[in-house]
Amino acid sequence: MTKPPLTILLASPRGFCAGVDRAIGIVDEALRRYGPPVYVRHEIVHNKYVVQQLQAKGAIFVEELDEVPDDAVVVFSAHGVPKAVPAEAKRRELIMADATCPLVSKVHREVERHHAAGHQVVLIGHEGHPEVIGTMGQVPKGSVVLVQDVEEVATLEVEDPERLAYATQTTLSVLDTAGIVTALKERFPAIHGPRSEDICYATTNRQQAVEMIAPNADLTLVLGSPNSSNSQRLVEVALRSGCPRAALVDRAEMLDWSLLDGVTVMALSAGASAPEVLVDDMIVAAQERFDVEVREIKTAEERVVFKLPPMPAARAS
Repeated sequence: MTKPPLTILLASPRGFCAGVDRAIGIVDEALRRYGPPVYVRHEIVHNKYVVQQLQAKGAIFVEELDEVPDDAVVVFSAHGVPKAVPAEAKRRELIMADATCPLVSKVHREVERHHAAGHQVVLIGHEGHPEVIGTMGQVPKGSVVLVQDVEEVATLEVEDPERLAYATQTTLSVLDTAGIVTALKERFPAIHGPRSEDICYATTNRQQAVEMIAPNADLTLVLGSPNSSNSQRLVEVALRSGCPRAALVDRAEMLDWSLLDGVTVMALSAGASAPEVLVDDMIVAAQERFDVEVREIKTAEERVVFKLPPMPAARAS
C-alpha cells in the first residue's frame, strides 16, 4: 500500500540545553567516581526517559534527604533546592554535588541581592514547581511572594510598594511573563527588575522556533514529559501561534497515532529536557507509517556550554 505523505517541520533549536547536559553529566560523573548507588534529590531533569536511563546506571531518585542513607552520595537536581537542603546534607556529612542550572543559580543570587537591599521579591512562576520552591527557599520565609498570572497581580498584597523587586522562573512562557511584568510595573512603578532576562536562552529559543513553524502545520507534537514546564509551554505556544492542534508526548511508543489522521504537515519539537534520540525515534516511527519529508527550520544558533563543577573528594575508606 502507498503510504500517505507527511511533511515534518522540525524545530531547531530543540531538545537538550546546556543546563540539562551539565546536570546529567554531573550524575554520570558521580556514578563513575563513587560507583553506584548515587542518590539524586528530585528528578535530575523532568524527563522520564532520562530518569530511566540513569536509574539503569545506578542512580536512585528520592524526593527528600531523609530518604538518603548516611555516608551516601547525593546530587541536587537542575531545578535548584532551598538553602536548607545543602545545609542539612552538610550537617549529615553526605557527599553532595549540586547540579543546579547556572541560570537558575543566577536567579537565586538576584533574589538574595534584592533581599539584602531590603526589597520584598515578587516571583513570577508556577506554584509547587521545584525551581520555584528552590528560589523561594534562598531567603527567609515571607521575603518572596508568588504570582502566576496577570489576574493575581491585581490582588497582590505587598509590604511596601516602594521597596519591591521581581524575578521569574526560567522556563515560563515569554509572552505570558511579559504581560505579568507589564502589569507589575503598572501597579508598582517603583519595582526593580533583574539585571538581565531571567527566562533562559533555551526556553526563549525553543518557543520562538515553535512559533515560527506551528502556524504552517496541522498538528504540533512536542516531545517531553508532562511535568516539564518548558515542554508544556511549547504546546501552549503552538496553539497560540495558530496551529489547530498540539500535543505533548513522552516518546513515539506512547503516541496515539490517530492524532495524525488527516495530518499532512506536522511540526515537531522537543523540550529542553528531552534528548535527541527521542526525536530520532519519532521520525523513524513516522516513516514506518507515512512517506515522510523532513524539513528542519533553524531560527537560532546555540553555543552555550556549562562546564561540570569540581566533584567533592571521596571519603577515605
